[in-house]
Amino acid sequence: MTATARAPKSAPARLRTRARQPLPTAYALAAAILGGAIMPFAFQPFDLWPLIVPAVALSFAALRGRTLGAAFGIGFLTGAIFFLLHIQWITVYLGAVPLVALTAWMAVWWGLGGMAIALAWRWGEPRMQGPLGAFILMPLLLGGLWTLRESLSSSVPWGGFAWGRLAHSQASSPLADTTSWVGFAGLTFLLAAVSALVTQLVLHHRTLLRRRLTIGAAALIVLAAIPAFPVETTGQLRVGAVQGDSEAGLLAPRVPGQIIDQHVDATRELAGEELDLLVWPENAAEFYADETPATLAELDRVTTGLDAPLVVGTVTRDGDDTYNALLQVEPGEGAVAEYRKRHPVPFAEYLPEREFFGPILEALGLLQYIPRDFSIDPTSANAFDVAGVSAGVAICFDIIDDRLAREMVLDHGAEIILAPTNNADFGRGSAENVQQLAIAQLRAAEAGRAVVNVSTVGTSAMIGPDGTVIDRLPQYEPGTMLEQLPLSTTVTPGIRLGAWIDLALCIGAALALAGLGVARFAEQRRADA
Repeated sequence: MTATARAPKSAPARLRTRARQPLPTAYALAAAILGGAIMPFAFQPFDLWPLIVPAVALSFAALRGRTLGAAFGIGFLTGAIFFLLHIQWITVYLGAVPLVALTAWMAVWWGLGGMAIALAWRWGEPRMQGPLGAFILMPLLLGGLWTLRESLSSSVPWGGFAWGRLAHSQASSPLADTTSWVGFAGLTFLLAAVSALVTQLVLHHRTLLRRRLTIGAAALIVLAAIPAFPVETTGQLRVGAVQGDSEAGLLAPRVPGQIIDQHVDATRELAGEELDLLVWPENAAEFYADETPATLAELDRVTTGLDAPLVVGTVTRDGDDTYNALLQVEPGEGAVAEYRKRHPVPFAEYLPEREFFGPILEALGLLQYIPRDFSIDPTSANAFDVAGVSAGVAICFDIIDDRLAREMVLDHGAEIILAPTNNADFGRGSAENVQQLAIAQLRAAEAGRAVVNVSTVGTSAMIGPDGTVIDRLPQYEPGTMLEQLPLSTTVTPGIRLGAWIDLALCIGAALALAGLGVARFAEQRRADA
């Protein structure tokens, strides 16, 4: 060895010099496209949930080393491909225009998120060297920024569009249990952080690959091994649920009285059975059941015949306001309580800024599908005191709203969750039905509550407090379910702390990125001086 020979580099130095260069533009575009195309297969109806990690990892790799403009385009591309494939069911009655419009809006969010992630790579990677920085700090930062983008797009504007969150892909995986500890946002963060870790493992030199793969495998095993938060059962409720196979949704043509008759006919399967509560789907009592004597008489015959209260969906009104509602109907008493949907779907159940968007939709021939605006009653309590228990209630899209899930448990002490829905507007064989069921399964696991997910056409299912499906009806067939479901008053950390976890992850990621930006600016000032 000569006097001029260099000493061996330290491990951090090796990491600095052997990290791969950013992908060439063509490869980055290919990674963005591949990530967006793979991602839908992690969700229902395919349920290949492990694919979420490589799909997100490809998205992270595509954004490394990109300019802000390129990062927006790459993020937009990934989001657009994902949503075009994931929510194609929206086209059944409305055609391609709403699919393209909603996809474009969500892709804008993904583009903005891509810009933040590109800045994290640019500002963070040079400062996060060595095993701690490369394999812990960078994945945490990237996972936090993904969660920030997802949380914003799930709530802004008009309540956001929370479909397609990373957590939703894990309903049947071992990771579903983690929602009972950290909520939906926490699970998304863990998935994104592990995906970023995989990206880092691949990006760095292969001589340390065995050690890094061991770290990654250990991280996945730890996540999968987390048991659900222990939930104590305080009683049981014998619940019947009816799927009438009523294809008349909010958009499809209907014959007045048809939906009620179909559910009455299907309910006859429960004749002679003992039950504590009967649940019919959203819209099963059609329009204005609370003020229509014939409908109330029909519902009373059902409840009296089974000697059990009924929770049923209908449309109600109060002056100029119209509501998508649930009624609690007691034998011999009629409707005794009402819940008005708190999270109606924008551009489906109501048209935000109608003065602006109305002429646009009219020109496209779509205004006929939103002839009225369902109103929102922010004071409507999303729980019924029924059959001697507190039952949380969620109408269709309500089930995806984290805030409403926490409210029914924390504010109203819900011991079970009833989730009537109407999926008739999404067509036969639609993936929307099973995607919504997966969200209901995760909600059950998060809250530690049994969930009754009952639809006019499917997918109707009884779900246990651990998120497993206890009973399920085939789509587009009339049928009933009758199960003894557990009750609980346990409040999981995912429910009690979920909002704080979401807020902490979002604020932490934003502050970390801002801090890196300030540090980068200070370095440039010193260099210029």
